Amino acid sequence: MCRVLCVHAKQSFAIAAQLHAFAQVARDSSEFQGHGWGYSAWTDTGWRHYHDIRPIWEDPTTQLGHTTLLVAHARSAFKDEGIAVENNMPFFDQDNVFVFNGEIRGVRIKAEGRIGAEKIFNFVKRFDRGDMDAALRRGNDVIHKRSRYVRAMNVIIAGADGIHVASSFGESPEYFQMRVAQSADRLTICSDPLTRDGVWANSTWEAFPNTHVHSYPRWHPAPT
Repeated sequence: MCRVLCVHAKQSFAIAAQLHAFAQVARDSSEFQGHGWGYSAWTDTGWRHYHDIRPIWEDPTTQLGHTTLLVAHARSAFKDEGIAVENNMPFFDQDNVFVFNGEIRGVRIKAEGRIGAEKIFNFVKRFDRGDMDAALRRGNDVIHKRSRYVRAMNVIIAGADGIHVASSFGESPEYFQMRVAQSADRLTICSDPLTRDGVWANSTWEAFPNTHVHSYPRWHPAPT
């Protein structure tokens, strides 16, 4: 399954450094994460998005600038199907970006989308009445109840009102359990701890509890 990353800080940081570290996580994963990748970065004019079909560790993109909020995804396509750049995350609408890692079997929900992850994004948004935290909690609960088996369901939704995370797994916690490192001015959520080049070297990583939904507030400094 896929790898996901979200980095948020009060002061702007170099996008490239975080993506280089994330590329190592994807390249060294126990499952192949090379079916394309993408990222969304917050700018002073809104979200900027990038997607590519190459593995993240083979993409030479370097002119990335700085941001205060970054969401990235490296894809491992289910059964090696649907390998196309339009199926790469983050998915996004005008307000939110979305990434997913997991596998859900026998799910009975009706929602539009080319692949299962996009259907989950659209399904959760049905419950949004101006409170994405409540929408994710409701959508997460319904999906679990309407699924035969949730091998894992890790979701990050980042929007103007905050960063919302749902994390659960039915097996393989060493692979599916997400990690978080946070301080007074920085938040990093990733499928695995970032270690390359000493990125956030002083951070202490903790595992998300199973069947956990949590929201973090947004800081809104102007990016440089």
